[in-house]
Amino acid sequence: MTNDSLSQLTLIAPTYLIFYSALKTRFMEQTQSEIAALNSQIQILLEERAALTINNVISGENDSPQAMVEAYRRQARENAQLSVELQGIDAAIAALEVQIKQKQGQLVRSQGESKQLILQQQLEEAKEVAEVHAQRINQLASELAAEVRFLKACANQLSPMYWQIYYKPFITGFKTISVPYVRSDGEVWTIVNRIV
Repeated sequence: MTNDSLSQLTLIAPTYLIFYSALKTRFMEQTQSEIAALNSQIQILLEERAALTINNVISGENDSPQAMVEAYRRQARENAQLSVELQGIDAAIAALEVQIKQKQGQLVRSQGESKQLILQQQLEEAKEVAEVHAQRINQLASELAAEVRFLKACANQLSPMYWQIYYKPFITGFKTISVPYVRSDGEVWTIVNRIV
């Protein structure tokens, strides 16, 4: 894993996520205000409908028979027009409710995407921390490999004298010594053991 590729990914990904998050937030706020406006319009239509459906009670107590007949005729004429008006209001309310449901669906999908975006941001932050540790492991592995090589050189120098005095080797196991190393293909990180 090269430091250049890590730093490029580290710079690009968070910038994109911040920009995308701002756009998503703006979209969600706009959608919520549109839903509020639609609800307000529906409320206005419901109030208008209620005002139209209040029946003017025809009082027959003080009216003359001729006035009562005229009142009923006027109400019959107005009811036909009123019925058409009420149907129009009901159709408008139904259409607005469909729009609200569509906007709410968009909002739910957007919130799901926002949760995904938050997870992505958390992942990017965790990856940045992991990259620091991976680089530190690789640095320590390099230092450890150098120390093992120095120790092996000392052992090679001391072994002949050690054999003469103690009849056994000074240090064994150099063929199986390995140090961890972290590498990446861009997506998957792998820890491998490098034999020193």
